[in-house]
Amino acid sequence: MNQPAVRFLNRCFAPDETIALLLRRENPTSITQRVVRLERALEPRYQAWLSYENSMGANIYVAANPLRIGTRKRTKESIASVRHLYIDIDTDGDARLSVLRASDLVPPPTSILSTSPGKYQALWKVERFDFDRQEQTLKLLAVAFGGDPACTDRNRVLRIPGFLNQKYDPAFRVTVEYRDDSIWTPDDFRLDAAAVEALPYAPEIQLRKPPSKHSHSEND
Repeated sequence: MNQPAVRFLNRCFAPDETIALLLRRENPTSITQRVVRLERALEPRYQAWLSYENSMGANIYVAANPLRIGTRKRTKESIASVRHLYIDIDTDGDARLSVLRASDLVPPPTSILSTSPGKYQALWKVERFDFDRQEQTLKLLAVAFGGDPACTDRNRVLRIPGFLNQKYDPAFRVTVEYRDDSIWTPDDFRLDAAAVEALPYAPEIQLRKPPSKHSHSEND
């Protein structure tokens, strides 16, 4: 069994919650999505199937937030609640991650995924965020710390540790570092427009071309 994946999913979600798993092949492009209860995804046979698909070239993802009971899709309207904040750091990753870790504007991330060489996804487990507050905070995080501004939708998918990132040759095994077990609230994120503009990556992100109307997660 993929123990890193099982541990990660158990830390991210509660029993009986509905989660979305995404399997994406790059060449040729094909997408398979499964909406299942957490317990189902943790079963040894299910994990074995995911591992087999991963070994055959599929990249494995999970939606960052739980879905409404009974839904079969991973649309924004299907998201049940805000469980995580997140930031994708794809450029100058080690330096930008160091700035994030040293900042007193945000709490320590709950976990940091190493998704490929020099690229990271940082996650904060949160509560008491509504969807508007989450979206606003995700955008401020991306601007403040040099994250991908297109990765700020609430139905965003994350890589799962223990599986291979098949976009590379040789494939890169995704790993995770657990930094803190706290659950954070809006008051723990002291980000506003004025504070963000003073940070080193704000001008760079603001000058980027605006993201397209449909995010990568929505297209998937």
